[in-house]
Amino acid sequence: MIHKSTIDAVFDTARLEEVIGDFVQLKKSGANFKGLSPFTDERSPSFMVSPVKQIWKDFSSGKGGNVVAFLMEHEHFSYPEAIRYLAKKYNIEIEETEQNDEQKAAASARESMYLVSAYAVSFFEESMWETTQGKAIGLSYFKERGFSEETIRFFQLGYSPDTWSALTDAAQKAGYQLDFLEKTGLSIVKEDKKFDRFKGRVMFPIHSMSGRVLGFGGRILTQDKKAAKYMNSPESEIYNKSKVLYGLYQAKQTIAKEDTCYLVEGYTDVIQMYQRGVKNVVSSSGTALTPEQIRLIGRLTKNITVLFDGDPAGLRASLRGIDLILEAGMNVRVCMFPEGEDPDSFARENSFEEVRDFLINNAKDFIQFKAALLVDEAAQDPLKKAETIREMVQSIAKIPDRIKQEVYVKSCASLMQISEEVLFATLAQVSQKKVNKPLRQVSSQPMSVVPQEKKVAAVSTRFELEKDIIKILLLHGHEEVEFEEPILKTDEKSGELSLVTSKITARVFEKIYLDLQQDEIAFSTAVFKGLYPKVLAALNEKAAIQMDAFVANLEPNLALEVSDLLLEDELHTLHDWERKNIYIKNKKANLARWVHEVILRFRCQLIDEKVAALQSDTAEDIDSHHRELLEEIVQYHKLKTVLSGRLNRVV
Repeated sequence: MIHKSTIDAVFDTARLEEVIGDFVQLKKSGANFKGLSPFTDERSPSFMVSPVKQIWKDFSSGKGGNVVAFLMEHEHFSYPEAIRYLAKKYNIEIEETEQNDEQKAAASARESMYLVSAYAVSFFEESMWETTQGKAIGLSYFKERGFSEETIRFFQLGYSPDTWSALTDAAQKAGYQLDFLEKTGLSIVKEDKKFDRFKGRVMFPIHSMSGRVLGFGGRILTQDKKAAKYMNSPESEIYNKSKVLYGLYQAKQTIAKEDTCYLVEGYTDVIQMYQRGVKNVVSSSGTALTPEQIRLIGRLTKNITVLFDGDPAGLRASLRGIDLILEAGMNVRVCMFPEGEDPDSFARENSFEEVRDFLINNAKDFIQFKAALLVDEAAQDPLKKAETIREMVQSIAKIPDRIKQEVYVKSCASLMQISEEVLFATLAQVSQKKVNKPLRQVSSQPMSVVPQEKKVAAVSTRFELEKDIIKILLLHGHEEVEFEEPILKTDEKSGELSLVTSKITARVFEKIYLDLQQDEIAFSTAVFKGLYPKVLAALNEKAAIQMDAFVANLEPNLALEVSDLLLEDELHTLHDWERKNIYIKNKKANLARWVHEVILRFRCQLIDEKVAALQSDTAEDIDSHHRELLEEIVQYHKLKTVLSGRLNRVV
């Protein structure tokens, strides 16, 4: 187990905005940062980070918490994994207490697969750098490709020995289970036989966004026609090729900084471009581009430039990827290398300045690129030209932004020498088909004549009041305020109840604590019941809560609730409500009134609950006690009327 001193050091050192900034493109928003949700597919920011409080909140998914909670949600880390990740990032030495057998056995299968993959990386690297065969075959291949030793080590490239079970045998000898070697796809097991999947191949580790090894790509170096040139790890619990981009771990910071991403096809394209100095480059690893991969890039930038080889063969099929990028609301440009060149060869033969200038000068807007490509194919054939224009309009129809659609229609009209009116009419037809398509699919199914009632979750008044009290304590519990203290009096002659006030000065948390004690109010919601004593203890200990340290020591469910409460009022800044002339009342400006209203509302709620209980008793009680219960109900109604008067409400 990780020692508490290490955990404390991690929370003291780690900066939430820096850690999240490795995964999400953040922009300054007042004292906070905002960005696109990394948990949902969205185009408007709903993700908020508070550097002061060291908490985050994702309004689209409801997730939130501290820095460790983010890593656990985003990277699916366990708590210890998240601490280890942060310790490594901030160069903090990990102090551990000795694990017992039960704790070792409790390691999840997922973690075991990560550990096996990490071992394989080390094994492949050592095989290449330390063995005669590895140097002669693996290392020489990478050097022939023009990779420096620094680059080879940076991308953790390696070599799998050309023997049947070198990795499998070594891993088992080191204590790794064959079951996890098989689950990761590193070993193939058939009855009593076992052998290495990547035998005799140079190895390319595939990392997650956080740097964990998910799987491998392997390239064969022999002329075996029966064997695939490239082979990837099979799908597993930790590796899903449609949700991974090769090089994203190494490129993520540069992508966010440069606010653009270059998309290439292969492993060596990424490595060669990175070595040349173009570091914001990733690859779909030879597979067709997927919406999940596009969303990964979308967390860091909205701008993608697709780099195509100078070979036009198969180019039309690649254009489908561009349509997916457009559909995701991204800005896409296309750059085609000279004939016979690809990103790997071009970067190897040219300086950084030449590569950079080429990309800048030759990257075309997708509509210009598609027009040039398709017009060449259409030549002087009117029918082919008409089909070409229709294909371009179909691409434009995938863009969710109407303004961008209009700009592209005008550009297309100019390039293809056709009227804008015709293009807009065609665009409307294509868009209408997109809208109608699901309707046709639904209409083929039997229709229900009985409308389904939409269930709406009931809002608990008690829950909202308890939430308000915790929120006030977290935000303003330490502040000293002058309160109007209500005192209940009974007129001696008429017996009528009335409230008189006297002024007192007290800290907010002391005022709330005494009022709740006086009315014998106990929290009924589990999460607030857990938070209330912790918040009071923190306020008693110090003048104000050190929110980052406070949240760091909370259980995950409590930390999530605190982040919800503290960042709840920031939601309107994400949607820029003031620009729409919607202004949010500043409760802090009249803090005493806010506290006063919440306590009075709570008392009214308690009266309602008490009256409901008494009415239930009167329904069952038919003796003389019945009258006493009714009189008590009347008194409670009078009290509520007085309290409601203070709230300017009619009962």
